[in-house]
Amino acid sequence: MTSADLLVDAFGRIGESVHGAVEGLTLDQLTARVDPDANSIAWLVWHLTRVQDDHVADAAGLDQVWTAQDWVRRFDLPLSDRATGYGHSSADVAKVRADAGLLLGYHDAVHAQSVGYVEKLTDDDLSRIVDARWDPPVSLGVRLVSVVDDCMEHAGQAAFVRGVVERRG
Repeated sequence: MTSADLLVDAFGRIGESVHGAVEGLTLDQLTARVDPDANSIAWLVWHLTRVQDDHVADAAGLDQVWTAQDWVRRFDLPLSDRATGYGHSSADVAKVRADAGLLLGYHDAVHAQSVGYVEKLTDDDLSRIVDARWDPPVSLGVRLVSVVDDCMEHAGQAAFVRGVVERRG
């Protein structure tokens, strides 16, 4: 197994988890919150997908799927076009309303771009510095592991919220 194979597998697991958390749910279930300030499934999946899109596109020197494929207009959220969810308030979380088709369509498009990029990487590529603002500077390998970790954490949270929402009926 190569590093590229490992990354393709990791990004594939994100997609499987996202689909498992979203498929078959109604808009009301996707936007339900387990308490007034909790994150909804819709926000969690939108956020993890926006972060993946933003970070991988930046590292790869690609346009974000969000704008390049006009997902920003399809979602039509009352948020900045550059928003990824970082620093969102409870009120901002409530603004992310999207049905399963929209969430999964955007996620699948980002997944395709991410996998298309990582499947071509070599071990030598992973040591390239992609963010010198940190100490130590962030390599491509570290950035990709960070994206996978963040996405899987949020996908797990979405799965948890799904369990609570389904129990409530």
